[in-house]
Amino acid sequence: MSRFRPLGCATGVALALLLASCSSEAPPAPPPPEVNIVTIRTQAVPNVIELPGRVQAYRTSEVRARVNGIVERRLFNEGSFVRAGTALFRIDPRELNATANAARAQLARAQATAANARQVVARYQPLLADQAIGKQEYDAAVAAQRTAEADVQAAQANLESARLNLGYASVTAPISGRVRRAEVTEGALVTAGAGTLLTTIEQIDRVYVNFGQSSSDLLANRRDMGSGKVSVPQFDRVEVQLILEDGTAFPVVGHLDFLDLSIDEATGTAALRAEFPNPNAALLPGQFVRARIFAGNRADGVLIPQRAVKLAATNASVFVLDAKNIPTPRPVKLGAMVAGQWAILEGLKQGDRVIVDGLQKVQPGRPVRVAQPKSGQSAPVKR
Repeated sequence: MSRFRPLGCATGVALALLLASCSSEAPPAPPPPEVNIVTIRTQAVPNVIELPGRVQAYRTSEVRARVNGIVERRLFNEGSFVRAGTALFRIDPRELNATANAARAQLARAQATAANARQVVARYQPLLADQAIGKQEYDAAVAAQRTAEADVQAAQANLESARLNLGYASVTAPISGRVRRAEVTEGALVTAGAGTLLTTIEQIDRVYVNFGQSSSDLLANRRDMGSGKVSVPQFDRVEVQLILEDGTAFPVVGHLDFLDLSIDEATGTAALRAEFPNPNAALLPGQFVRARIFAGNRADGVLIPQRAVKLAATNASVFVLDAKNIPTPRPVKLGAMVAGQWAILEGLKQGDRVIVDGLQKVQPGRPVRVAQPKSGQSAPVKR
């Protein structure tokens, strides 16, 4: 009887697969992915500083009550353009008119008293020469004349004040501009002591844009300017461009006109301001914008195509090739966008090779193959 048992069907199949796997060769490794690169070349690039800002009216005037009274009429359309001197409100003038009439009567009485005092002095002068009256009586008449003349001056001042107050019953625009909504209605009691706000006028044919730069960035910029890395233009020639909330550029270029020489303790920023013409009132006070300040040129600037930069929530990075074409991610500090390319402030130096195309295939530490420019096409732009 045989000592060996025949192999089962399943065991035979497994043995066949094992023998087949041992005899086959491992599949070849995939070729390195192909990428396009740019080689960094430093050059003079605009030193662009981008900061958030708010639009402010060129001039703002709060129109307030200067006399006590009841608002009789509103004489303007809310939101319309008014010129300086245009009547805006009328305050009931009757009480003010009565005060002016009383002051006028007081002046007339003072003038009459002064005229009588002058006549007395004129009569006493020849009598004093003839010693018909005493010197003390004559001096008293002269003093009474001077007092009466002082009363005339006081009455004239009271009348002038009453006339001014009567003029304040007609509230006029101190500047030309867009008038905002009325803060009071007809029948409202306004007072000069409280300075009741009636309305506000804003001149917006020109506007200011206020923004702030952090103290650390300000220090770095001043250091670069002091070392000669950044050329320094004249302050009043520093151009500023605005980027609106929808991403479009404001067509009119402005200029810096103010730089605060102190740091705000609450925000840690230095205040800057630019002035812009504002045709057709396109910019409105309070509007949010981004200001791009063209503060000279950076001599050793670096530009790379926008697609070469990988943006994250808190940082940006690029892939740099070493001598063996092995990519390594490198963090960079971005400046502003210049002609569709990122300005790199820190992280790259001349001669670095940065991957531009083929990033989706790149894995850190694994070699890549640098593509050659195709026939009839120019090589990638080198900066």
